[in-house]
Amino acid sequence: MARGGVTERRRGHVAEAGRVQIYEHGEFKVLLSQEEQRLPASDLGLLTPNMATLLRRLPALSRSPRPWTQVILRETLIPRCGAPLLTGEGVPLPACGRAQSRRQHADASAALEVDVRRLEGEDDGITEVLMCRHRARNALGHVFLSQMMNLVSSLANDSARVVVFRSLVPGVFCAGADLKERALMNHAESDRFVHRLRSLMTQIASLPMPTIAAVDGAALGGGLELALACDLRTAARCAQMGLIETTRGLLPGAGGSQRLPRTVGLSLAKELIFTGRRIGGQTALAMGLVNRAVEQNASGDAAYREALGLAREMLPQAPIAVRLSKEAMNRGIEVDMSSAMAIERMCYSRVIPTRDRQEGMAAFLEKRPPRYTGE
Repeated sequence: MARGGVTERRRGHVAEAGRVQIYEHGEFKVLLSQEEQRLPASDLGLLTPNMATLLRRLPALSRSPRPWTQVILRETLIPRCGAPLLTGEGVPLPACGRAQSRRQHADASAALEVDVRRLEGEDDGITEVLMCRHRARNALGHVFLSQMMNLVSSLANDSARVVVFRSLVPGVFCAGADLKERALMNHAESDRFVHRLRSLMTQIASLPMPTIAAVDGAALGGGLELALACDLRTAARCAQMGLIETTRGLLPGAGGSQRLPRTVGLSLAKELIFTGRRIGGQTALAMGLVNRAVEQNASGDAAYREALGLAREMLPQAPIAVRLSKEAMNRGIEVDMSSAMAIERMCYSRVIPTRDRQEGMAAFLEKRPPRYTGE
């Protein structure tokens, strides 16, 4: 490649701009990476605007020390080796790797598939996690998973007293794995993805405040595993639930094979998983899989309304005592009775010095409702 001048090409030409070479093509000018600068002339002539980062054409280089701005950030326009931006004196910034650029682009441009809403007024203290991946029935894809993990992580140190997980997609809570995405994964990628799913469910189960899953529609595979990671579950009687992985040649891999037996008992859990059976809300209630089962209403959110009622019952209670009760039960159920009693004692000792405990005693003696502050 010629340096210090202009070399004509069949589909464009190369020009020197300080220490960075630029390939001009029609109305666009293209930054050439170091790797591209070493290409043979015949290969360089095949470059097109769709193979490199494009910069909007501005007035001549001599008019400004920073002639290049407004990078068009599209995944298809990111070069294999990255796209350095020109700064003063024509010195390029360090290049970004292709994978990093794609990841940044995906994070920036992805549609919101998980959202959060904090209720106000009398419901202050209730936080809702909203699943809203409408086009895929809340299927657990890469973007959905990343957004949910970030949201749940932010709740770990939140002051919310109760968290309700609900769907904004009619007729479905969560349809489970995104099989279209999974079909494109190799063995290693699939294993890593399921590991992330498992980590998400652990995150949800580890939240310090009570969590409620409002199942107003189908909760299948990973969708039911998400509900099982919550403390309580409400369901519409018409909602279909099941760990159906064995019908796809798999087994529950995001905690379902462990949480279902702990919820309904080992024998029933084996029956449900071995058969891949789907059950309705009323059957789930009889098994102990859900805490409440209600008839669906015209707006399709009966389970959510029931979950909201449960959350409102928790709001007046001392938040520290509620959180420590959850910790005592969750940790104690995993160990022998003697160890569990030690866990209970430890949690109890942490609640004794709180102002909420003093407020509870004072309210009882003064025959008035307590006003807990979480201190």
